[in-house]
Formats: sequence, structure tokens, C-alpha cells
Amino acid sequence: MQTSDNSHNVCQRIRLSGVVQGVGFRPFVWRLAKELLLTGWVRKDARGVEIEVCGAAEQVQNLIERLQNDAPVKAHIDSVTAQNSHVECVADDFYILNSRSGRAPAMVGHDSAVCRDCLAEMFDPANRRWRYAFTNCTNCGPRYTIARALPYARERTSLKNFPRCPKCQNETQRKDGRHHNDEVNCCPKCGPQPELLDAEGRPLPGDPITQAVALLAQGKIVAIKGMGGFHLACDARNAVAVAVLRERKQRDERPFPVMLANASSASAFVQLGIGEPGLLAMAERPIILLKKRPSCDKALPGVTTGLGWLGVMMPFTPLQYLLFHESAGRPQGLGWLDRPQKLALVMTSADPGGEPTAISNEEALLRLSGIADAFLLHDREIKSRCDDSIARSGPGGLQLVRRARGYAPNAIKLPRSGPSVLAVGGWFKNTVCVTRGDEAFISQHIGDLDNAAACDYFESTVTRLLKLLGIKPALVAHDLDRSFHSTRFALDFAQQRGVPALAVQHHHAHTAAVQAEHRIDAPVIGLSLDGIGLGADGGGWGGELLRVDGVSMERIGSLAPIELAGEQALRVPWRLAAAVLQQLGRGKEIEKRFPEQRSAAAVEKMLLQGITCPKTSSLGCYINAAAGLLGISSMMAFDGQAAELLEGMADRYGDVLPLNGAWSIENGCLNLQPLLAVLADEKIPERGAAIFHATLVAALTDWVCAIAPSGSKIVGSGGCFLNQVLARGLRARLGGRGLQLIEARRLPPNDGGLAVGQAWVALQYLLG
Repeated sequence: MQTSDNSHNVCQRIRLSGVVQGVGFRPFVWRLAKELLLTGWVRKDARGVEIEVCGAAEQVQNLIERLQNDAPVKAHIDSVTAQNSHVECVADDFYILNSRSGRAPAMVGHDSAVCRDCLAEMFDPANRRWRYAFTNCTNCGPRYTIARALPYARERTSLKNFPRCPKCQNETQRKDGRHHNDEVNCCPKCGPQPELLDAEGRPLPGDPITQAVALLAQGKIVAIKGMGGFHLACDARNAVAVAVLRERKQRDERPFPVMLANASSASAFVQLGIGEPGLLAMAERPIILLKKRPSCDKALPGVTTGLGWLGVMMPFTPLQYLLFHESAGRPQGLGWLDRPQKLALVMTSADPGGEPTAISNEEALLRLSGIADAFLLHDREIKSRCDDSIARSGPGGLQLVRRARGYAPNAIKLPRSGPSVLAVGGWFKNTVCVTRGDEAFISQHIGDLDNAAACDYFESTVTRLLKLLGIKPALVAHDLDRSFHSTRFALDFAQQRGVPALAVQHHHAHTAAVQAEHRIDAPVIGLSLDGIGLGADGGGWGGELLRVDGVSMERIGSLAPIELAGEQALRVPWRLAAAVLQQLGRGKEIEKRFPEQRSAAAVEKMLLQGITCPKTSSLGCYINAAAGLLGISSMMAFDGQAAELLEGMADRYGDVLPLNGAWSIENGCLNLQPLLAVLADEKIPERGAAIFHATLVAALTDWVCAIAPSGSKIVGSGGCFLNQVLARGLRARLGGRGLQLIEARRLPPNDGGLAVGQAWVALQYLLG
């Protein structure tokens, strides 16, 4: 190999950390080194990627710069270090060495959708991967969900039991091909295979894809094995099929997501805003919440009735693409992927009873018995359960609602580096977080910890993250509420390992999560608006102004408390509306307003006597009370339903002016009773919803401006920031008063981001 004059040569040892395994990084380095006439080697180990390189000093420097600037699309480089090598490189070429094991920081990459190059192979009849359901390359496909350990290599993945055939082996060894060192490379001769079983688990004859599409067309429900778990699928246009799926899954009113071939297909059902087609086609493939067209509910009956948004996702596995390909008549090439397709599938997680989604074939056959009419599965194991991510369009791009497949376990950079901590989140929408240096690794969405299966999933996720990262945490952070399974686990974990545990107040953690995401290492004013969380005074908080300075949190304002007529009132809007009527001196109207509620008289008496009626400052409860007063929702079939219905009505009605004099502020307390009194007499629910949102935005803005010092950073957090009408209004009004509202983007603003906030507070506690 030709190089520059030896007197100008250098030898350097280069170390890269981050997501640099399973993304084609070593072949990328090899190609760069060959292009730059450098000698040496590249290998991966548990720390990441290591390079020994010799050559002209200018070319070595060029290599280092391009490692960062031209890295493979799925790579995420956290650090690059280079130092002079003390061992002179004697290689006459550049080589890719075998992986080296060990315990040190690295992390496997996230899962992503099959790329267009692989789709081109799948839809070319002359290609040996024609219609092969497991076609992937170094730029796409599963990673986190199939990895067993690090460093990332085939023998440490679900492909371990699938030895490559000679052709795939040759592709893997070809240094100029896109399958070079591709750990998941396989084909119909050597890779996993799909299979279609009937409801009893017996194989069905014929091509599995063809038969599955035929069953879906007949109105059947098919359980389909995906990347991180099973989905239950049916024809989204078939009202009977959708109703049967709801009945069998016991999911009465919760909206279903729909899988469509492309953005062109989606435009028949939703109004696509600027940038939203690109969000649908992202490699991470989240479900995107899109504004429905007026005709959507008629075209997709029973899928998402009454709500303003439809969750849409595009296919992300080769097997899913084959369903659409079959429905389209098996066209050649890629042109059909850009044209509208008729097939529309409900694609909902296979999580009966609110338990975690099924991942193994045996588990699916057992748990989905009586729900699915057939099972489209395969023999590649899922090593980590990972539900679909959910997102929507926000200022500057994507805003995550649920962070899971496609994003987990990717890290966010923290403002400072420190000892490793474990944070276990809360009860609802649980995720866990492990820090390493200045990185916070966030687990996939685990869900509500209200059943044994979910609690087991939570504990196994903690174990898996710690094992993958090789971390022994120096501290465990948790919520104040000791009734949470996550809190009890944290305390037991800390005691067994002899490390301290730190309780972090719920809304402090919400604010800190946004600080961590935006790398804000300075005092802020937190506007925390959510359902309910245990406050520092033992009460139920949820509408708070906080002064947050590292581990210190001070409550400087709150919403005037609203009474809860029994614990169930949190999810029962009519009970919250009854409490408002009682506070307004109109308690005698309760029975008349809610004649269909048998317990109305008892609730009136309970409120009158103040029996088991704790108070809360929760904005979520105010929103539910408004929905109850307007007759929009009396009972909720799922968490957040009343708020979503109210938001949808306000969005459809359009802009209105806020009511004058509909709130008051005294000693840091925001009182919204005058607004609720108006809603109690409003006869048009849609107009009432619009008035409520417009006035609430104006009231919250005045409240923040009355308390927060001029020039303060306002950090908005909590589940209420998923309400787009509310968040959009606050953004505009606070901006008009010279204040910037800083919101969650890469983390969910709800309890899905809680663990990151706990972790950031805990890290600052350790740093002192």
C-alpha cells in the first residue's frame, strides 16, 4: 500500500463511544481508511469502537474529522478521542478485526424501519430476497429488540441460531458492499421464516402473507409478530371487524392507531401539515397523531370516534410491508410505495387486560386465545419488549408522547457528568433511566404499574439496562409516593446493594426532566401542569409554579384546590363537576344535573359534609371538571379521554376571546372558579370548550407573569402540555410577554419523562 514519506507519518489510537455498534461503523471506517491510503485496523469491544491507524498526518486528521461528520445514518457518536500510539503500526493494509469482549461503556443502537435499499431487493423478482420478510442491512432493522449482550455481534443476538448461507457469508465479507459485517444479514435459505397459524395454533396451508391478507379482507383479527412485540390487526374500514376487536380486547372507546402504506394514503383521512409527511416516514416510525378530516370517522368507523386526532404509522418491518405489497397485487419495483394504497389496518398492541404486549410465539398463542382468529408469526426471538412510540408535530419538529421503539435506549446528554444513578419513574406511563457519565439512557415505555405482569416487566427492564451498560448505580432515585411499586422496588434495591435512595417530588422531577433534555444547569421557574402527584406537603398537587435550583425546589404558586368526591373522582368527570357546583354554592343542582348517576345524592351529601373529600391543585382535575360541567364526558373509559374530547371540540370550534374577570390571583394562588361558573351555564359544549381553553391560557399567563421574575426561564412540564390547544396558546401569550416557554420534545412531557428528571436531580445531589 502506498503512503506518504515516513518522516511525515503518524500512528494514532482512536476511541469512539456512543451508538457505534450494529450500524455499519467498522465497514465505514474501513472505506474511509482505504480512500485516505491509511494502514491499521478497526475493531469493536464493549466500550465502542477502537481504531489503530498510521499514515500521513494530514490524512489521519482527515479521517478523525470524517468519523464525526460522515458517520452512518444510524450512528450517534458521543465522543472521539485520539492519542499517539506507542506501538508502531506494521500493517501493510487496513483490516477489520474480530470483536473483543469486556466490561466498559457502550450501548446497542435503536431499532429502525427497513430502508429503501432493502425494499428494492424485496420487490425485485430477480433478486434472491424477493418478498423475503427479514431483509435488513447495516442501515436498518432491529437492534435493541434482538440484542442479548455487548459487544453487538451475531452470536449475541436473536440470529445466533441462523448460520449464514455461503451467499450471505460472502456478502458479509465483501468490504465494498452494504452488508459488510452486517450482523443481521440473512436470506430465505438461512434466515428466519414467517408462519401462519389458526386460532388453535395449527399451521395454515399456503403462503403466510397471502393467507393473512385474505383473512384480514374477510374481517378477521390477525395477531402479527412485529419488531418489539405482537400487534392485533384488522381491516380499519370494516366497522364490524373493529367492533369485534374492541369487544374481544375489552377496549371500549380508546382510539386505535392505523397503519397505512404512505403519506399519500393517509391524506384521505387526515390533514397533513407542513413537515408531517416527513415525520411519518422517519426511520424510527412512531405513531404520529394527525388532525382528522371531517370524513375520517365515516371512512374508518369506530377507530377513533369523537377525538380530533388519528394515530397513523407507516410499516416498519419487511413483513408489514409485504402485507401492503400483497394487497396491492405484488407490483414490481418501488413506484407503488409512493402511490395511495387501499389497505388500512388497525394495528394495536397485543396487550389484553392492560398487561405488557406479548413477545414470544407461545405467549401470544396463550394470551391472545379468544381474541385473534389467526397468528402471523416467525421464529426470530424478541429479546426486549418494545411498544410503538407515539409522537406529534410540534414547534421545530417532533414532540414525543410515548418513547419506545425507535428511540429506546438512546441516551440524552445531561448538563454535567457524574456517578451512575438509577431512576425508577412513577406509577403511570413508567420508564426507567440509568445514567453513565453525562449520558441518561431511557428505557422503552413500560406502562402503568397496576398489575403483576407490568411490575415484572418493569423489574426485568431495570435488570436488562444495568446489564447492557455494565452499571452499578451509586444511588437510586424514586418518587415521594411510597404506594408506587417503583418506589418500593427502589427502596429494596438500595437496601440490598447498600446504596442510598433519594425521593424526588413528582413535579420537581417533571421540571428537571425538561431541564435535563435542554441541558439547563441553572435555576428556573417550573410551570408543572398534570393529573396528580404527591406533593411535598402530603397533598395532591398538579397545577404548580415552582422555583427549581438543582436539588432545591420551592412551591411559589398553585391552583386553588378542588375537592375530590372520593378517590375515584380523579377519573370521573361528573364527580369533579359536582364538587365545583358545591364550591359555587350550587350543590343542590347535582342530582338534577346528573340524573343518570345513581350515586349523585350520596356525592352531594359527601361534599356537603366534607367526608373523604381530599383537595387537589391538579389542572387535570379542572379540565375533567370542565368536561363534566359541559356534558362532554361524565365517565372516562381511558385515562385522558375527557381532556382529549374537550381539546378536540375547542380545536374544531376555533379561536375565541378569553373571558374578562374569569379568574383571580391572590398570594400566588390562581382561582378559576369564575370560569367554571360560566361553564356551568353554557349550553353549547363546543363553544364552552373553546372559551375554557382561551380563558385558561390567559389566566395561566397572568399567573406566571405575576409571580415569575422578569427574564425567568419558564419550563413547562406535565401531561397537560400534550394538550395542543393549551400549549400553543401558552407559547404565544408568554412569548408576547417576553417569556420563552421551554417544553419537552425528545422526552414525553407526561410521566414517561419522570425518570430522567429524577436522575438529573439525583446526579446533582451526588455532585453536591
